[in-house]
Amino acid sequence: MEFTLLWAALAGALALYGALWWMGRRDTTLCVRDLWEIAVTAGIIGLVVGRMVSMLRGGVNPVTNLGDFILVRAGVDTVAAAVGALLAAAWLARSDLLEQLDGLAPAAVFGVAGWQAGCLFRDACLGSRSSLPWAWAQTGSDITRHPIEIYAALGLGVAAWLLFRVRLRYPAAGVVSGLGLAVVGLVRLLTEPLRPSLFAGPTWWYGAAVGVGLAATLWATRRRGSTRTVEDPTALQ
Repeated sequence: MEFTLLWAALAGALALYGALWWMGRRDTTLCVRDLWEIAVTAGIIGLVVGRMVSMLRGGVNPVTNLGDFILVRAGVDTVAAAVGALLAAAWLARSDLLEQLDGLAPAAVFGVAGWQAGCLFRDACLGSRSSLPWAWAQTGSDITRHPIEIYAALGLGVAAWLLFRVRLRYPAAGVVSGLGLAVVGLVRLLTEPLRPSLFAGPTWWYGAAVGVGLAATLWATRRRGSTRTVEDPTALQ
């Protein structure tokens, strides 16, 4: 098992929890405990789905090879994990779907930023060659490269803060969650050319995330009677 993945996952979880705590202190409409439970449960379900898909794609039966399933030795299908987590979160938040997802979206994006920054534990931050002052070289190499995962972490961190501000100032239900999905896909699209193998990732899925997120945002802005009241006006300050 690659234990460094656990440290990266812990960084993402701590970033998620920290963001929820910070948001809860500034917006009294948020139920931080409920959002945390939704996020953790959805994350676990997404991990299970992603691992199962990865095993099936590798020709391994997850039912008869439970040891391989638990050890996570062959990785996780990230697309399946993301889709599984999103569907699980939607189902768990079904009683007040848009409001719950809007509350969770900024923290979830910051959690993804934490996961990306977890590349420092995995020694997997670097992308294509670069001579920029902040580029650095892999241990044992003289070739400096873009710290691509750090770029993604910084971009997502800023986006998470902006999403929270949008939620406070433009309380149309569904806008923030739509923008959150779009911005994660957009950051991946923008950073993909700097990764070691040009456009080797599932760029179609990233583009789909941007398109679906923007479509959901547009739909939310056109809905009538879909706004909520911000109870704490000081949160806007």
